[in-house]
Amino acid sequence: MQDIFVNSIMSETVVCTSLDATLQDVTTLMRDSKCSCVVVTENDIPVGIVTEFDFIRLLASRGAREVFSAIRVSGIMSRPVVSITENTTLFDALVITTARKFRHLPVVDADGKLKGIVNLVDLAQAHFHTYEKQREIIEQTISTRTRELVEANDKLKALSFVDALMGIGNRRAMEVDLEHSHAQAARYGRSYSVALFDFDFFKRYNDTYGHLAGDYALKTVAGAIAGRIRTADRVYRYGGEELLLLLPETELDGAEILVERVMHAIRGVAIPHCKSPYGVVTLSCGIASFPLAGENCSSWRDVVAIADQEMYRAKHNGRNRSCRLRPKKLAENIRDSLLVLEPDPHFAGA
Repeated sequence: MQDIFVNSIMSETVVCTSLDATLQDVTTLMRDSKCSCVVVTENDIPVGIVTEFDFIRLLASRGAREVFSAIRVSGIMSRPVVSITENTTLFDALVITTARKFRHLPVVDADGKLKGIVNLVDLAQAHFHTYEKQREIIEQTISTRTRELVEANDKLKALSFVDALMGIGNRRAMEVDLEHSHAQAARYGRSYSVALFDFDFFKRYNDTYGHLAGDYALKTVAGAIAGRIRTADRVYRYGGEELLLLLPETELDGAEILVERVMHAIRGVAIPHCKSPYGVVTLSCGIASFPLAGENCSSWRDVVAIADQEMYRAKHNGRNRSCRLRPKKLAENIRDSLLVLEPDPHFAGA
């Protein structure tokens, strides 16, 4: 199936304003153009976006009697603006809007200049059209063309960004979200953290209770994590029994507090595990943040790799705990992770 790109569904007519525009100017623009957002630009580069939600937030905090003409748009716009490029795929754009709960995404060219805008309705309609097209292919070939059916069904599955078992984001959606989050953080000098979780003694659990029970444990723990995180946080299935938690705008200390809250919730679920020394299903977790002190992380993969090292350090230290990257050189952290002492026989295994 050929990818659908944003430039084929975006609206090229974008209502724009400048940083020194007043709220009265913006309300007039929105009324006359019958649009729900106005993009704030400087030299054709989007620097913010004003939506109807910004007005609701303003009214709730300052009251309806505020003199709009005295308020500059730069004081209420959402910033930094999250934009996408013209060659962003439909899938990637859907992941960004869904993960971050955005309704509008300005589209920019290679120089960062505004080219258009897409909204959630545009994306949903395009996704639905693609889904229906794939369904028609399946229906037309189901009786005679088995090979084509399997191929079409695989492409249909590729449209999904939710893990069918756990009900959280899948690996493909995770990579898109991390790629975009890392680029935004690097561009605007922001922080983000990742926490990588791995089930303790999960092979023993499956061998003892069966794979159906293992699936139940995965789904239950994923739900417990999703129920304890903030609205802006996102949880994904990293692979197998590993989960990744993305914490935007969060430095290392804050991430450690949030992870401990999640670990406490998982212990509270208390899924029995007679082959674990803890008696219940537990997880080990590694935490890393961007930007890292003294390290040049050019990709989100560098951050996840460090979280992975810390997760294995938590395993070595007894499991059912989290470890975080300390403010020292990466080489020292990796060296510490590899200094494996004689393991406790009670804690042998995955």
